[in-house]
Amino acid sequence: SGLVLVKNPHLDLMEEDILYHLDLGTKTHNLPAMFGDIKFVCVGGSPNRMRAFAQFMQRELGLPGAGEDVADICSGSDRYAMYRAGPVLSISHGMGIPSISIMLHELIKLLHHAKCRDVTIIRIGTSGGLGIEAGSVVITDTAVDSSFQPRFEQVVLDDVVVRSTELDKDLAEELLACSRDIADFPTLIGHTMCTYDFYEGQGRLDGALCSFSSEKKLEYLRRAYDAGVRNIEMESTAFAALCGLCGLKGES
Repeated sequence: SGLVLVKNPHLDLMEEDILYHLDLGTKTHNLPAMFGDIKFVCVGGSPNRMRAFAQFMQRELGLPGAGEDVADICSGSDRYAMYRAGPVLSISHGMGIPSISIMLHELIKLLHHAKCRDVTIIRIGTSGGLGIEAGSVVITDTAVDSSFQPRFEQVVLDDVVVRSTELDKDLAEELLACSRDIADFPTLIGHTMCTYDFYEGQGRLDGALCSFSSEKKLEYLRRAYDAGVRNIEMESTAFAALCGLCGLKGES
């Protein structure tokens, strides 16, 4: 049916579903009227970048008010920012798996309550490149963990649940085809490695702690490259897992 899925039987028993960190709720807001025609959701770490992206989409789509400031739908919360440009929703998710996970849980419930259909979600943002030209755009085929495995491990109570991190390969190929019409943006498809930390987790030598040598770092990055990793960031495995489980066509 193309509907966004939620896999939580407890939601049907709730009188009201409050999306705490988005400052929205099923009783306080008419979510189908506000969001029912959304077809694309673009998410990224920075609120300022996502506001600028929404303004860019207004201009590209020729919408009324293009060039003017856009309203933050989540202005009652200081956790995330959300902007709308026609059928496109632009949302910040902060840094790291915990932050994007909270946002995605509430975003997916929002799309479900709004009865959105056939939604495509794309994560856009900066990352560290691995063996590629600076400024390249990496389209993720599979998100992998620090052991280069396509999995996301989520601790649920005292169980470790392992979830798949495959992304929509047809969407990846479609985005790659689009990139051929844009000059000066080297674009490729590759694995994206997701870490839990910006410094030690990504092999940086300039953190407050560093327990490895530069030689060990380079040897690890060579193995990552040989495993197909082309960029490193901190959200992709959680993003891929939640999108896949809830029927969202996703790409990062």
